[in-house]
Amino acid sequence: MGYPQVIITKTSKNLENKLKEISDDIIIGMLSDDKQFDGGFKRLVQKYQEPLYWHIRRMVHFHEDADDVIQNVFIKVFRGIKGFKGDSKLYTWLYKIATNESITFINKKKKISSVTEHADDDILSSKLKADTYFDSDQAQLILVKAVESLPQKQKQIFNLRYYDNMTYKDMSEVLDTSVGALKASYHHAVKKIENYLKANV
Repeated sequence: MGYPQVIITKTSKNLENKLKEISDDIIIGMLSDDKQFDGGFKRLVQKYQEPLYWHIRRMVHFHEDADDVIQNVFIKVFRGIKGFKGDSKLYTWLYKIATNESITFINKKKKISSVTEHADDDILSSKLKADTYFDSDQAQLILVKAVESLPQKQKQIFNLRYYDNMTYKDMSEVLDTSVGALKASYHHAVKKIENYLKANV
């Protein structure tokens, strides 16, 4: 069986609400049945493509990069879903793959461009402003730059907690880090961001 190219589409509100009503258990059940596999995978993509896209986008910043990464994520999911044993939640399994693929992409890009760990503020600003898919205001741009100033692990923790509203227990599954360490890291990340905003707003 070959894997399909994932087309990231904007779903209508009605379809989006219906997809949210489809439980992960139903999707997993469909995926475990060869006759329903294609339909199950389609529902998985439709349900998770938007939240995963934005999770990736917050890590890699630019639409084209996020689009490339999410294609790779769903290819990995397609190849690996049969081996999903249910030891974790489906959505934390998906977020873990998305996080790891984003990190791999960032590291490869750094090697190619010899970029330092933190993107230069001016370069980041100019690229984001030139990105037609970035339509946030100046305050949001400053927040993006504040988050970018964090170490990579703190950045992941902040994004999952602040933007995705993920519980520490679920974050622990995604990042393989204890709940206590996650809480401490999030606290430190928030303090650093507050200090950055005070200095730059």
